[in-house]
Amino acid sequence: MIHVFVGPTLARSEPQLSAPGIRLWPPARHGDLFHATIRDGDTAVLIDGVYHQAPALRHKEILAAMARGVHVIGAASIGALRAAELAPYGMLGVGTVYAAYQRGDITADDEVAVGQAPDGQWDALTWPLVNLRSVLRLAQDAGILDSARAHELLEALRAVYYPQRTGAAVRAVCRWQGESSFARWLAEQIDRDPHFGDVKRADALAAVRTARAGRAPRPGDRLSRQVWETTYFRRWSNAFAHDRVDGRNLRTEDRLVYQQVFDPAYRKTWAAYLEHRSLRPAHGPGLPLTVRLAQAAGNTLPADRVFHPSIDLRDKQTLALLLAGETPQDRQAVARYAKALEQASTTRPGFSTAAVRDGLTRQLLLRAWKCPEQYFDAEASARGLVCGSHAVAAAKRLVPGLLDEMNESTAKKETAGER
Repeated sequence: MIHVFVGPTLARSEPQLSAPGIRLWPPARHGDLFHATIRDGDTAVLIDGVYHQAPALRHKEILAAMARGVHVIGAASIGALRAAELAPYGMLGVGTVYAAYQRGDITADDEVAVGQAPDGQWDALTWPLVNLRSVLRLAQDAGILDSARAHELLEALRAVYYPQRTGAAVRAVCRWQGESSFARWLAEQIDRDPHFGDVKRADALAAVRTARAGRAPRPGDRLSRQVWETTYFRRWSNAFAHDRVDGRNLRTEDRLVYQQVFDPAYRKTWAAYLEHRSLRPAHGPGLPLTVRLAQAAGNTLPADRVFHPSIDLRDKQTLALLLAGETPQDRQAVARYAKALEQASTTRPGFSTAAVRDGLTRQLLLRAWKCPEQYFDAEASARGLVCGSHAVAAAKRLVPGLLDEMNESTAKKETAGER
């Protein structure tokens, strides 16, 4: 399967984009390459991406995808920029924009940036500098401008902030620079050919052709995990981990936190996971947990206060251990809580998970764990939540659902009392 991340650079009506085996995606954003439908051996063609209105696709995400065997091609826009940055690691760049970044002829992000329509159609509302460079070169070839005037005009256009670099703004700059003749010439060329000077479009089509021809390299063997495996990457990977369970699409982190909060026996589950990791560490020899604990802390502290191993929620064996006590009813509850969180986010102005009060979350956890205030940190640690403050931060996503359940329970009791 070829996954093409494209927005304003190519129209969805381009014939190449309707070829068999191609799946179209909107402009790439943070987390897209974690999607379960992008499998080992697939090709991802990165053309357009967001970075102003949403978090951009990170370099480490691309490296991790390549490491597991996804072929990644970049061209035209943010794809060309990322390919120039990651070419030493095996990402394939295609086209003149990529080559310009690779040579250092251009370096700025706004060379390829455009303002996009907010309605999901992804139409380009502005001119990217790389296309303006192209038409200025063509104007020199046609004798419309000399090199000095083309350079001055480019600098004047560069000074316009990219979301404001509209066609009208380009014409206004040309008039202000005394180049109305160039503006008229450019308008005539575009009337004849709407894609005149559009190097981004040409590069994007070349990248799709490259993918269809199967010429992308397989870079996975070139990368060691140390290149992309960081604390931040693990956090992103876990945040985007989802599973289709009982017909529902559930965040894996939500399922884990639900168990950590509500499973009375989760202390034992976490202890078993620590033992498993001690016997099968990522690096070095395996040792029984008691031996490792004696070496690290002389058995003066419980293991959960000493060891805080990273968790990979995409690893099936890890999930089997951490969710060993999960029941169908638990998964139903996770789905209800996710729905309550979504409803709160859409119906309460200004609501966010971070805005949930720490004190309220802490009180709800103390009630769920039935533990005194002075043992709060110890209980959180024993459940794999590191400490009380981490537990509060993790549990905030559950608060709207938990409050809904408490309110429903109170209402039922009051109704029963009236009878």
